[in-house]
Amino acid sequence: MKYIIDTHTFIWFNKGSENLSKLSRQIIENDGNEIFISIVSLWEMSIKISLGKLKIEMPYENIIDDVYGANMQIISLDFVHTVIQNKLPFHHKDPFDLIIASQALSEKMDLISNDEVFDEYFTNSKIRRVW
Repeated sequence: MKYIIDTHTFIWFNKGSENLSKLSRQIIENDGNEIFISIVSLWEMSIKISLGKLKIEMPYENIIDDVYGANMQIISLDFVHTVIQNKLPFHHKDPFDLIIASQALSEKMDLISNDEVFDEYFTNSKIRRVW
């Protein structure tokens, strides 16, 4: 199956944090699944690191090694993602989360996130939030 992961999911997975659910870790580590991280998540991390709101143990430019080392793929931002986002209600005030929701819907990928607000975007679709 194909999954897109939320920003905090990547951070917790990468740190080996116990905040990540067992199911989420199993899905991400299962070689039979395709795991995607949005370029928007990497952008969000870059901004938060530069503002001092997020601390990581390595220079930001090395984060790509962790992405590829975990066999994750980066999904770029495409115009169709913005078209879907433009039609979504603002359950989320965070523009990064709105785009991640639109990418999940557009690309027909379940989302790995502990953020229950995403459920409101997926109620009328086959997409589900997994945690």
